Amino acid sequence: MTWLRDRAADLAMGARMAFTGGRDGWLRAVLTAVGVGVGVAMLLLGAAVPGALDAREARGDARDDLRMGEKIPAAANTLLIRQADTEFRGQPVRGRVLRPEGPAAPVPPGLATLPRAGEVVVSPALRDLLDSAGGALFAPRLGGATVTGTIGDEGLAGPRELAFYLGSDTLDADRATRLDAFGGGLPGEAFGPVLMLLVVVIFVVLLLPIAVFLGAAVRFGGERRDRRLAALRLVGADAEMVRRIAAGEATAGALLGVAVGGVFFALGRQVVPLVTLMDLSVYAADVRPPLPLAVAVALAVPALAVVVTLVSMRAVLVEPLGVTRRATPVRRRLVWRLLLPAAGVGLLLAGAAGVAPLGVERQTAAGAVLLLVGVVTLLPWLTDLLVRRLRGGPVAWQLAVRRLQLDSAASARLVNGIAVAVAGTIGLQMLFAGVANQFTSDTGQDTSRAQVQVRFAAHPDAAIALDRLAAAPGVTDSNTTLLTVAGAAGSDDVVDLRIGDCTELAEFARLDRCADGDVFLVRDPEAPQTGIQPGATVTVRDTIGSAWRIPLNARAAPMRADPAGDRQSSVLATPGAVDAARLGPLSGLAYLRLAPDQPDAVEHVRNAAAGIDPSASVLTLSETRQSTRFVNVQRGLYIGAVVTLLLIGASMLVGVLEQLRERRRLLAMLVAVGTRRSTLSWSVLWQSAVPVVIGLALAVMFGLGLGAVLLRMVRTPVAVAWPALGISTGLGAAVVLLVTGLSLPVLWRLTRPDGMRTE
Repeated sequence: MTWLRDRAADLAMGARMAFTGGRDGWLRAVLTAVGVGVGVAMLLLGAAVPGALDAREARGDARDDLRMGEKIPAAANTLLIRQADTEFRGQPVRGRVLRPEGPAAPVPPGLATLPRAGEVVVSPALRDLLDSAGGALFAPRLGGATVTGTIGDEGLAGPRELAFYLGSDTLDADRATRLDAFGGGLPGEAFGPVLMLLVVVIFVVLLLPIAVFLGAAVRFGGERRDRRLAALRLVGADAEMVRRIAAGEATAGALLGVAVGGVFFALGRQVVPLVTLMDLSVYAADVRPPLPLAVAVALAVPALAVVVTLVSMRAVLVEPLGVTRRATPVRRRLVWRLLLPAAGVGLLLAGAAGVAPLGVERQTAAGAVLLLVGVVTLLPWLTDLLVRRLRGGPVAWQLAVRRLQLDSAASARLVNGIAVAVAGTIGLQMLFAGVANQFTSDTGQDTSRAQVQVRFAAHPDAAIALDRLAAAPGVTDSNTTLLTVAGAAGSDDVVDLRIGDCTELAEFARLDRCADGDVFLVRDPEAPQTGIQPGATVTVRDTIGSAWRIPLNARAAPMRADPAGDRQSSVLATPGAVDAARLGPLSGLAYLRLAPDQPDAVEHVRNAAAGIDPSASVLTLSETRQSTRFVNVQRGLYIGAVVTLLLIGASMLVGVLEQLRERRRLLAMLVAVGTRRSTLSWSVLWQSAVPVVIGLALAVMFGLGLGAVLLRMVRTPVAVAWPALGISTGLGAAVVLLVTGLSLPVLWRLTRPDGMRTE
């Protein structure tokens, strides 16, 4: 018991030393706590991301209104609903038109009651949009309805989602879905092996830099700690006792950092609802890490602090008369530093060859971790190797080089997090670029012929409605046709009947000659012959008394894909060949070209379409389309990489300030003997820039290696994503330059004469 009590007393003494020593002691403790706290907050945030996404998906499932299969008969507990989704300046807007069929009709989540005709319930974000300067541009899509309330949190995917429920008394069952309850959504797009590999590597790339910086943060104040321990050796403490005291001090600082990290995380949760990244937003309550992971973080950080402290002390000899850290450092060995990245490459290559005893995901994660840790192990060695050969130059350069030659590891530790993040991002970007073709499909749409397609259901004044679309502000050219579905008498064969002039019909077939009164039969060469021939009588479906006889002189015409890439059999008729008024209400189809210098032209088109039919389809044409899952995973990488770099930059700033504070008397003395403050500023910049350049060069090399191995794992040719490489390294360098710039005001304050005071 005495043995245990003595060791507990040593740990307690170390804990007290973490918070003693007057103002300097508390400042050291605060800097350590802030550095560790930022890392802890980032780990908690990463642990909360899956839960936040699950919460969004659960709310989406609870409000789902898509139905497949058997139709529900009208009853007192049924509701007619139709999608009225739109978009506003690049932001998706979820819209629904509702009509209850009885007093017990279901109410969507987030609504207290159903809106009546002429009323609309909007999300808080859409309400803010309507109250803003851009509200007048969006308001026409609500048909002049009065806003009577807002959608509650349980009815929205996120706090910044744009959504509305519009009441109607004209919605009919032919143009809507009938349901008796909300919820029960269809299963989403599944994750394939390539997407799962991307997700695994993303988590490694985003979380490993945090762990690396935590290892650096717990070593803040290392020089002063070693001098205090040397004083303890002078009064009788042995080497084992010194290590226990150091472990107690590290544990106390890490525990304070965990508490600060919890505060940072709690404060950050309140800011989360105000932020929208790539159309994603979440509620504060969604950002909640699972309790086991939170406990694991709280226990792992102090354990990491103790391990890092004890390992760092192996390179330092604390004696009663001083610390050997101030002597010339021993040259670092290279061999063991290459073992970790070599083992990582081996695991990844084994996985690529199909040898994965740990499982593909676990082996990939382990291999990526070991490979990226190689940046951490090699950077101090490479920095030491290069700075030892630097000579001469201006005074600022010599000051920086001399500092690096004495202790290059301290500067390298601060750069490690950035280097690992950049290396991982480069590797992931190579993987994304390599597999993008697997998740990108050619739509067949021709944006040179039109940029927008508008389609609306049967309308009593379809021709006038099409003219309104063509006259929308920003529309420079239009191709509009009346459209309906026609079938041959006594046959189940149906085709599209399109009515328009010769120029408009030429978008759907290759016409050799055309004049008003002509009719063309366009058949899909891969489809079987239909009963619709010249002289046949066709009937517009669901319209009484709409029979029309195809002229005997109707000619066949080769099919042409329309601007949206669609190819289908149809009957093309000019206005002189058919009396459109006899066919009853017709649908409308418009292909529009927009003025490139009017970014809101498409918004005016959407307003015009909503004025015709709130459920009108407005499709912005694009030549390619990417998988939703792939886009979301890529979006998560961008968000995580930016957040990680910014937070690591904030933590780096704390580390730089701690280093300046450790050297404040030396800096003040240099100024006192005539050194210019600008010279010291440049020396701080060079002291940061040299390890950054070395670290980014190492990060590029390891990032390219990681990307090449990952591409081999997915059987894809290796190609370098040069733009991604440039952006990633540029962002890393920009973060370090920003940190250096922010540290200069503190440097100038520390170089005042009172900085030479000592006790």
